[in-house]
Amino acid sequence: MARRRRKQGETTTGLAAQAAGRDEQAPAGPAAGAGLEQPERAAAGEGTGAAGAASTGATPAAGATPAAGGPAAAPAAVARWEERIVAFMREKAYRPLTASQLAAALGVEDAAADAAFRAALERLEAEGRVVRTRTRRYGVPERMNLAVGVLQGHPKGYAFLIQPDGDDVFIPAENLNGAMHRDRVVVRLVGRARGGRKAEGEVIRILERANRELVGRLEWHGGEAGYGYVTPVDQRVFWDVFIPQGRLGGAQAGDMVVVEITRWPEKRRGPEGRVVRVLGPADAPGVDVAAIVAKAGLRVEFPPAALAQAEQVPEKVTARDRRGRRDLRDWLIVTIDGADAKDLDDAVSLERLPEGGEAAWRLGVHIADVSHYIPEGSPLDLEARRRATSVYLVDRVVPMLPPRLSNGICSLNPRVDRLTVTVLMDFDARGRRVGYEIFPSVIRTRHRLTYEGVQRMLEGDPADPEVRALRQKHADVLPMLEDMARLSARLAARRERRGSIDFDIAEVKVVLDEQGMPRELLRRERTVATRIIEEFMIAANETVAEHCHWRQAPFLYRVHEEPDPDEVEELAAFLTILGYHLPPRRKLHPRLFQQVLKQVEGRPEEYLVNAVVLRTMKRARYATEALGHFGLAARFYCHFTSPIRRYPDLVVHRIVKELVARGTLPAARVDQLEALLPEIADHCSQQERVAEEAERESVDLKKVQFMADKVGETYRGIISGVTSFGLFVTLPNLVEGLVHVSTLTDDYYHYEEKLYSLVGERTRRTFRLGDEVEVVVAAVHPQTRTIDLVLAELAGELEDDAGRTGRGGRRRGGAATTQAERGKKAARTAAAAAPAAARSNGGKGRERRAHGGTGRRSAPGGGKSKGTS
Repeated sequence: MARRRRKQGETTTGLAAQAAGRDEQAPAGPAAGAGLEQPERAAAGEGTGAAGAASTGATPAAGATPAAGGPAAAPAAVARWEERIVAFMREKAYRPLTASQLAAALGVEDAAADAAFRAALERLEAEGRVVRTRTRRYGVPERMNLAVGVLQGHPKGYAFLIQPDGDDVFIPAENLNGAMHRDRVVVRLVGRARGGRKAEGEVIRILERANRELVGRLEWHGGEAGYGYVTPVDQRVFWDVFIPQGRLGGAQAGDMVVVEITRWPEKRRGPEGRVVRVLGPADAPGVDVAAIVAKAGLRVEFPPAALAQAEQVPEKVTARDRRGRRDLRDWLIVTIDGADAKDLDDAVSLERLPEGGEAAWRLGVHIADVSHYIPEGSPLDLEARRRATSVYLVDRVVPMLPPRLSNGICSLNPRVDRLTVTVLMDFDARGRRVGYEIFPSVIRTRHRLTYEGVQRMLEGDPADPEVRALRQKHADVLPMLEDMARLSARLAARRERRGSIDFDIAEVKVVLDEQGMPRELLRRERTVATRIIEEFMIAANETVAEHCHWRQAPFLYRVHEEPDPDEVEELAAFLTILGYHLPPRRKLHPRLFQQVLKQVEGRPEEYLVNAVVLRTMKRARYATEALGHFGLAARFYCHFTSPIRRYPDLVVHRIVKELVARGTLPAARVDQLEALLPEIADHCSQQERVAEEAERESVDLKKVQFMADKVGETYRGIISGVTSFGLFVTLPNLVEGLVHVSTLTDDYYHYEEKLYSLVGERTRRTFRLGDEVEVVVAAVHPQTRTIDLVLAELAGELEDDAGRTGRGGRRRGGAATTQAERGKKAARTAAAAAPAAARSNGGKGRERRAHGGTGRRSAPGGGKSKGTS
């Protein structure tokens, strides 16, 4: 019999749970705000048996299967009926009708119309856009005191309904009726929002089950005749999964496993499952990241058909491959990438043009022609589409393509022939593009350069023997690199003039030892070398997008829409508190945000303000319309420069090559792309979010592990978040921890939401966003990936309090004589003082906190660095 994890004395209903807040501890890194994953669809007919309230069902495909003997419904006709049905139900005079009454009211006459109508109604119900009552009458949720959305669980056992276009709804534990974190559900509203409290609801139907498999640690109880539980690593899944005898799959107690749910939870009964994969002992090297991979559902193994196809690809470019391509093998072309990169999908060249002409430079961006080796619709293509992106975790890469391709024939390795698609762009002396050309090519890169090496050659001390040696080794390309630095600076200046926002969000590079444990946390610095590639890739992406737009071809754009006005108003209020002002705005323009970031350059709060402005932005995504790119202040933008690691780039390559070859696309191809591209855009946008979340989670894990032996150490940090339950503080190494309000023992503190502050009741002492504080690391919790901090000035006071109450440790003046020993002792005391609930991972809860974490939200920049733009 499974159990729900519940802490002693905990209440999960009504005001107590709402007062506790949805996110009593956010992840240790500045990453709140990542978008929700789209759950997988549940199999048809899998009910939960939750007191007649909850049931699941698959969403029928367009043109759903008709009733036996009926005609099939055309997808276009189904879509038209969906629009008519929803519009009719939203009319003010509408009252819920049965299916037959609805059909009559809408004028359904013949068999074909009836099939399309009923398929549309069935799909609308499955998607939750239309709801059927117990009396089999239909209506839209918003007119029936219902709401539809995705559940976000909390470790304490309650949840919130997240609606795409509505306020969140609080769901007490007893009203979940078997629903779990990330399930898509219909909720009946049972309590209105008032006095700052959220509306309350009860789950009445489960539309989609999200957690078909869970990752967790196996625990065993009762000896040989006993039973097992799997405790999910994601604490927002607040049920342990019961594993009966015979369903262990060879797992041992303490193993990290993947469990398949075989019976969904009900109102008073937990889920049941079976172990389908054993990842290894939870404390074994690499198993922690393997658990993240499994939890994200990342595809690690390639299907046999895809591997067989990859094996058939030749390892060298043949004469036949070179046909119809411009031969650039004698050009001076180089790659510039990270020292550990293996999938080199872009190379660059730059030529100074003779004086007197309009153009001053000719920039070449040469991108691996992956599409040459992966025919559309082939096993490799279908697998790449499923994956959508490579995932760069802290200790491994989960590639989109098999390594034989990604690190082999497709990688632009030095001194070997490689097939590419080249974008040649002419720029004048001010960095304005005055001409371009796109064509298939064959190249042979001269050097495989690294960011670090290029940076040292361009800005290193000439007297340094290592710098001198580097310059001598690459003397043939040094003048070109210097020109690249000049041109990239002018391109950046031109982007800035048009209003492009240049976020400077520090990222962490984790250096691991041989056991996979973190040895060092380094800041990834943006340098002249990284900016060269960033600017050149942006230029190529813009050029390709504009080229395809004017040829009116179906296309896959990268779009970034302007932020929501309400979000901008909140940002303005936040900036006012810090002493900055968002310029007056009649119409939103990226230049407004650019001006704010200029104001904070070089100040202590620069990182915080950059992060908060980034959180104000919408997420960049893929779309079939040219909606523009707000962050780049670009009218046209796409992803073209990384086809080895991003599927949208591969699709763009195919379209570009067809346009180059024919000048236009045949009507049949246009129809095919118009049907295919919207689905690809949505899928790739979704998978990008999954990848970002896994990447962030792997870094956060190693951050917390790095701090495990730092308990008792003192750091100066910046307050990066303020909530009713404490202060989030970001340390210089970009690790974030929580100073719980219960450890602020010098006063009673109240949360001033509008001021993003905690204010002392008696002393009026104020802690606000951006303030510097000195903290001691009190405790590190690897399982929840959270860190407890305490103000250094209060650490001794907490120790004294603990001594007087017998809560551990001795009073000051005992054996702890050195400063380090006193720090560690106070840290232990502070950890005991903070409630356990504060140390639980609140699962990136949606309660808004004044917080500068980026959540690795897609940065508007178009740079090449992984996980951005």
